[in-house]
Amino acid sequence: MTLAVITSRALDGLSAPEVQVEVHLANGLPSFTLVGLADTEVKESRERVRAALVNSGFAFPHNKRITVNLAPADLPKESGRFDLPIALGILAAAGELDATRLAQCEFAGELSLAGELRPVRGALALALALQRSGNGRTLVLPQASAAEAARASAVRVCGAADLLTVARAMAIGDAAEPLPPATAPPALPCPPGIDLRDVRGQAAAKRALEVAAAGEHSLLMVGPPGSGKSMLAQRLPGLLPPMDDAEALASAALAGLAPGGFDPARWRQRPVRAPHHSASAVALVGGGSPPRPGEISLAHGGVLFLDELPEFPRAALEALREPLETRQITISRAARSAQFPAGFQLVAAMNPCPCGWLGASMPGRSCRCSPDQVARYQGKLSGPLLDRIDLQVEVAAVAPADLLALPEGETSAVVAARVAAARARQLARQGCSNASLSAAQLDEFCPLDAAAGRFLQLAATRLGWTGRSLHRAIKVARSVADLAGAEAIAVVHLAEAMQYRRALAGG
Repeated sequence: MTLAVITSRALDGLSAPEVQVEVHLANGLPSFTLVGLADTEVKESRERVRAALVNSGFAFPHNKRITVNLAPADLPKESGRFDLPIALGILAAAGELDATRLAQCEFAGELSLAGELRPVRGALALALALQRSGNGRTLVLPQASAAEAARASAVRVCGAADLLTVARAMAIGDAAEPLPPATAPPALPCPPGIDLRDVRGQAAAKRALEVAAAGEHSLLMVGPPGSGKSMLAQRLPGLLPPMDDAEALASAALAGLAPGGFDPARWRQRPVRAPHHSASAVALVGGGSPPRPGEISLAHGGVLFLDELPEFPRAALEALREPLETRQITISRAARSAQFPAGFQLVAAMNPCPCGWLGASMPGRSCRCSPDQVARYQGKLSGPLLDRIDLQVEVAAVAPADLLALPEGETSAVVAARVAAARARQLARQGCSNASLSAAQLDEFCPLDAAAGRFLQLAATRLGWTGRSLHRAIKVARSVADLAGAEAIAVVHLAEAMQYRRALAGG
């Protein structure tokens, strides 16, 4: 047999399209040619494969003309994940492996010069793509990557330590030594987190945090330095309900595409991303060639905390508009485009002015900023961006004497129980969180009686709200009603929701 076909997968955003690795051995001038829109990392596999085969005890066909085609040819191929299928293809084309066994598997893995298998990026994305295809093949990966991919329970995943182990499993006849299936490591318990009771005072801000957690709403906190904005934001993940299987798999697959990879210890833990305010638009939304997810996608299913919000580059902030609305991001480049989920919960914090003390009532702390400076500072946040933030609350400074005298508030566990009950009502009623409701669904799941409708219309007219602001206020009111266990939205729920959109004039 001089032609062998091995199945592998490339990474194209979060999807993993199938790639056929075709290996042909022919007589002629000795050469090793690799075609099929391969990146530099893939082309370098020729030297890794040659050394790995020799050091694993196989005879490399030095006197043959070796041609490797990665099909489809118009799909970019990157990284060293094709080392293993290329090596197996050479062995199969030389007649040393069983073509039937090879056809029942998909392979990915980077080879060392000694023939050892090294982990590959996006292992869980490969497994999920194989699961969606439904072809019933077994996915063979390096051991470290196999443990990650085994989270996709509907796919049989096997791990191997080196090329020789895989070759023995694909050997001809009864000499084959089957690979054992990989198992996902047990989920570790969540470490004890910081508790909401550590925040003294700030009853209004803590209530806003609870409403945001209940409906998956975005939140902006405005207040002077040291008022507790960051403390409150850090405690939001502890109020959120546990991730379901779909959310956990999507979050882990996205984390596997990042340079740091997926940490098995964080399985079913909601991601929390807190980029520095010097982050660029590409760092937030993703990019590169091939496109990779940014902070908003890595926060999918969790929290994106942006501290010192006006200090972020204007382009980076404006890039958040569409993901806040659509909960996904499409990264388009000249040759390719990739789509990533971006169902993150935005929590942002900012000072009211450049010096930070506008409106502060603490002794010795007075604002030194002119009205123009305040307007320019707050103007860094555009009206369209503020219009997309559901809750905008003021966090006033608490005097040091009061901090020592105030009692501890409710624990995160108590508040999280109310949040979980409210989220369960939403899922039973509409199948999604209140923040994800479309305009058409508002009429069905958030009806207003005559009194509530008149009250909302009057308030929206006086406050100069847009249609988007009106819809978002109704969603927040629905979350307030869910926390109270109410079936219908009442005037009192709308009144509370309106108070959460008045921290800045632009909101």
